[in-house]
Amino acid sequence: MQLTSVLKFLENRTILVTGATGFLAKIFVEKILRVQPNVKKLYLLLRAQDHNAALQRFKNEAVEKDLFKLLREKYGANLNTFISQRTTIIPGDITCDENLGVKDSNLLQEMWREVEVIVNLAATTNFDERYDTALELNTLGAIHVLNFAKKCSKLKVLLHVSTAYVSGEKTGLILETPYNLGETLNGTSGLNIDTEKKVMEETLKHLRFQGCSEEAITAAMKELGLERARKYGWPNTYVFTKALAEMVLGDLKEDVPLVIFRPTIVTSTFQDPFPGWVEGIRTIDSLAVGYGKGKLTCFLGDPDAIIDIIPADMVVNAMIVTMMAHADQRGSQIIYHVGTSVSNPIEFTCIQDCAFHYFREHPWIDKQGKPVIVGKVNVLSSMDSFRRYMALHYLLPLKGLEIVNTVLCQFLQAKYLELHRKIKFVMRLIDLYGPYLFFKGIYDDMNTEKLRRAGKAAGIEMDVFNFNPKSINWEDYFSNTHIPGVVKYVFK
Repeated sequence: MQLTSVLKFLENRTILVTGATGFLAKIFVEKILRVQPNVKKLYLLLRAQDHNAALQRFKNEAVEKDLFKLLREKYGANLNTFISQRTTIIPGDITCDENLGVKDSNLLQEMWREVEVIVNLAATTNFDERYDTALELNTLGAIHVLNFAKKCSKLKVLLHVSTAYVSGEKTGLILETPYNLGETLNGTSGLNIDTEKKVMEETLKHLRFQGCSEEAITAAMKELGLERARKYGWPNTYVFTKALAEMVLGDLKEDVPLVIFRPTIVTSTFQDPFPGWVEGIRTIDSLAVGYGKGKLTCFLGDPDAIIDIIPADMVVNAMIVTMMAHADQRGSQIIYHVGTSVSNPIEFTCIQDCAFHYFREHPWIDKQGKPVIVGKVNVLSSMDSFRRYMALHYLLPLKGLEIVNTVLCQFLQAKYLELHRKIKFVMRLIDLYGPYLFFKGIYDDMNTEKLRRAGKAAGIEMDVFNFNPKSINWEDYFSNTHIPGVVKYVFK
């Protein structure tokens, strides 16, 4: 790796970012605009009907968020002017074609002529996504981005953001190694992207020919995604389609310098632009929300399990340093795990204790103005204990309602239906997230550690672009940064 100043690398640089209103994408854009105002151009691709709609969406979903408050303080009334000078907001869609849905031919020619770095962040992260949506966005969309990259005459590097959980349910030390085309997690042969596309399209066509409602089509396409993923050893549609993308990118890249980025569970910012910024209910934050509001009384999982999480700003910092480190390495491919399970592991019990103490000291106030009193969560450490819990608290009462349902009033019938829906929803969640509740893998991050060490040895700005997980004090982070951030930005 030829390491130079990261800030100097970013100066006068032209970068294309897909999925520009996503969580990591916004942090990425804000970081570059703040630390290197002399970046030449950020082309920001996002879904919108037209240019005006794209501008409005980026303003509403990015610029006006607290995330940009340091830039607002710095530029004041001139912020919009500064951003318009440094960015080009583009309505587009990576699922369309290798032009990424960009309709302005002059703009396309300009991008192919000027873009030097491409960061592909467009994706659906929904575990329970429709198969057509996930395949078109996560896999076929990634191929379109690669084909676009091949047309960029000045391209230095393509950074594709994947997920560490393409590993499925592997145990032990999981290495930063690629998946070869057609490779599966359970040894089943026959995995082929063209086959998957054909199965998806024919199923969709058949459902529509039958006149199924959109709701029925959605349900069927979700089930198809799970079926196809599990056929080859992946636990859900999301990680399956991301793994497919890695395979085809590695196979089709030719001389494109390719970096595949695999973050683990991404949480609120550690320190940059300020501690605790988060958006949306992310994986573990659903537990914090449910617990703080008094709705989570039990948890299924191994209390001694290592939870691999990484603050969002550390992911972005590592992305930026990686761009510089692998620029112009024609035809190369490298994979980075960005996580903490090796360098600074944290057990679930630590998170549980931090949440208990935080909400005891800072209880959530409910709609009636009363503080919600939380208690210790009942941890169900096996599927057998979960089944016993469900039988005692839900299934037996449900059977009781089922018996009297025919002879009692509509009130009991409504209660029966509500309870049935809740149980069905919980069981669906267990089906989707079950593989991660007892996850026994840890993610080797040797490539990321080598990059950290090389950056430090070269004297580059590692203080500005900190991605060292050893600098995190977990108890302090959860108690004073992450949970307060979730309460401020996520609780409703």
